[in-house]
Amino acid sequence: MNNPGKLPSGDGAGYYRRMQAAVEELLILKGVVTADDVDRQVEAMAGRDYTRGAKMVARAWVDPAYQARVLADGSAAAAELGLEIGPLRLIVVANTPEVHNVIVCTLCSCYPRMLLGIPPEWYKSRAYRSRVVREPRAVLAEFGTRLPEHIRIRVHDSTADMRYMVLPMRPTGTAGWSEERLASLVTRDALIGVAQLPEAV
Repeated sequence: MNNPGKLPSGDGAGYYRRMQAAVEELLILKGVVTADDVDRQVEAMAGRDYTRGAKMVARAWVDPAYQARVLADGSAAAAELGLEIGPLRLIVVANTPEVHNVIVCTLCSCYPRMLLGIPPEWYKSRAYRSRVVREPRAVLAEFGTRLPEHIRIRVHDSTADMRYMVLPMRPTGTAGWSEERLASLVTRDALIGVAQLPEAV
């Protein structure tokens, strides 16, 4: 995706890398984990990406009962598809013709990694974390998402034990599509809420 000029991708990245290295070193020195344990977890995380979240979205689009369960209890709905997210509470918020949802973590970089993989650098940047809650419409426009004035924007702030994911609206022109084909339309940025999905052609 394009990185808006006011949301520098490197902002804060060095700090988080140093903190990560320090915590890893401390845990290894204290015998809590081994270096091999850390490597295995890093490898497992690197193998996850937003297609896991896209799978949930596609199922919700074709199964109204599942969609209701997703919106009622995202964690349980993820488990139904064999997507383990750990002890975190997952809240899924649905976009509608009247409401557009955006996800942020104003304190650090809390993110549904188990479903979306590693967060993009801009998500962790101070510019995004501070500006999206104050001027979300302007920030979205910098991502190329220009919403009509009548659409309300809701910004959801993740916490240490709670994560959010956006359920985008199903694009028109997709009637009769398989779940796999529908999932291929879903993007990481749409699951965060900084982008909308294009209409199918």
